[in-house]
Amino acid sequence: MQENPLFSLQEYRRRLTKVQERMDHAGIEVLLVVDPANMNYLTGYDGWSFYVHQGVIVSLEEEVPLWFGRQQDSNGARQTCWLPDDCIFGYADHYVQSRYTHTMSYVAGLLRERGMAGRNLGLEMDGYWFSARMYLTLQEEMPQTTFVDATGLVNWVKTIKSPREIEYMHQAAEICEKVMHAAIKVIEPGVWEKHAAARVCGEQIEGTASFGGSSPAIFPIMPSAQRTAAAHLTYEPDRQYEKGDVVMLELAGARHRYNMPLSRTLYLGEPPEDLQKTAEAVVEGVQRTLEFIRPGISAEAVEECWRRAIEHTGVVKPSRVGYSFGLNYVPDWGEHTISLRPGDKTILQPGMTLHFMPGIWLDTYGFECSEPVLITESGCEPFVSFERKLFVKE
Repeated sequence: MQENPLFSLQEYRRRLTKVQERMDHAGIEVLLVVDPANMNYLTGYDGWSFYVHQGVIVSLEEEVPLWFGRQQDSNGARQTCWLPDDCIFGYADHYVQSRYTHTMSYVAGLLRERGMAGRNLGLEMDGYWFSARMYLTLQEEMPQTTFVDATGLVNWVKTIKSPREIEYMHQAAEICEKVMHAAIKVIEPGVWEKHAAARVCGEQIEGTASFGGSSPAIFPIMPSAQRTAAAHLTYEPDRQYEKGDVVMLELAGARHRYNMPLSRTLYLGEPPEDLQKTAEAVVEGVQRTLEFIRPGISAEAVEECWRRAIEHTGVVKPSRVGYSFGLNYVPDWGEHTISLRPGDKTILQPGMTLHFMPGIWLDTYGFECSEPVLITESGCEPFVSFERKLFVKE
């Protein structure tokens, strides 16, 4: 059991109770959680071991979940989880990436041993960490079990953050500010893009004088020039920045796997008029939308406010303009729940955290200026203090 847990036992039990409540409403008696962020949320487990099968089993009839993973990772579970030792199970290495057997055979045996077979079993079916072979093996091993799609069940519990979680996110915001300042400072004509990326990664891990950082869930997104017309490209390792480059920076700080993303855009030289107009339109739209965001409104209303705020500018943003974020591992800091787009009826509540991200990608360049915010009792509060504008370095 973890000696210095990041959260109190009461908080972990509160999380578990909320998950069990959702399970009960969905007719799920046993839940198999394999998303590493959801595992962390429920147990505290924090290992870079998700390249093999691992998970947490939650039952409506049990007060403590069960953790299972590779035997060599079980000591890591004992060091990072709040669970007692008799709830931690390590499987033998012959299950690892085997052509002849599968870890879900072990899991099915564990479920039978604990009297959980034959129950309605919830599975995170639409996730990075659950495969077709896992599903087929469970079907073969437990033919009397009813399988229920539980995708997003834990994720939705995660959307409202506790005071302790918000504290870690504020710490991540301090790291994020430091990272963005470092990036803008180092990037200039003649500098290798690899050098700037290395500086960013170093600052993300170095953190502040008071606390260190975790590796963020997304590698630094920092394309330049024509590459800014595409979303989600990283740096070019064999290129130097040149005068006339647009450089988009989608960076983050992270603290105990709680991510804090932020986007800004830099221009090297005298920016062209169309880029300046795009930047002004986006910054104005961001400001007006942040003034509108408050508890009690829907996610789609936020997108509508943004769209109306920029409709006179000619700027068009066809994709969603934000999402819920927080605790996560690679490949995404988003929670896969709330999306700020038409059709999302989710009502915003205090404690939710949203990345308002109206990125614009045109044919020859892009522009980003985002804000991560906390929904408060009366409005929203930006986590990061960083000027909203097109940054220019002559």
